[in-house]
Amino acid sequence: MTYYGGKELADAFRTVRKNTIKIAQDIPEDKYGFKPTPESRSIGQTLAHIATLTTFQMMLHGERIPIEKIDFQEYMKKVGAAEAALKTKAEIIAGLTDAGEKFAKMLEGLTDETFFAEVITFQPGATPPSRTRFDLLLAAKEHEMHHRGQLMLMQRLVGITPHLTREQQERMARFQAQAAAKTN
Repeated sequence: MTYYGGKELADAFRTVRKNTIKIAQDIPEDKYGFKPTPESRSIGQTLAHIATLTTFQMMLHGERIPIEKIDFQEYMKKVGAAEAALKTKAEIIAGLTDAGEKFAKMLEGLTDETFFAEVITFQPGATPPSRTRFDLLLAAKEHEMHHRGQLMLMQRLVGITPHLTREQQERMARFQAQAAAKTN
């Protein structure tokens, strides 16, 4: 018996996506073109990338297309086009919302423990050479968290305090006010 399955993956992913959407909402659209370096993705490009990053997982685990049948060059072209199609703040937020919920619903429907344990073997030369489906599904959340860290730094660079930091500051202020009230 496992204690972490499809429902737990879906719940955790929804939490991550909710926070990503909050970042997308907090950043003014006129800052979506900001790049920390010339060779970096912009804020908007990073958010569009996040909106499309579950596409591979949906094919491999949702549609159950065998990995050896996926044409990665064609796949990368399609994902690149999907990212480029998300131009405005509203389109990006809608993409984040729609794709995120579609992926979370797919995760919720995964209940077979043997499915999670199945090993996917990659093309020769890949590192690592194989991973379990569970590890690959968890990697979608990890990938988003990686880019969300970048976005939180970009928020700071454009003068915005990230919402998670603001929430922590508000909690600390409440705790300090409660402590001060007890001593008075």
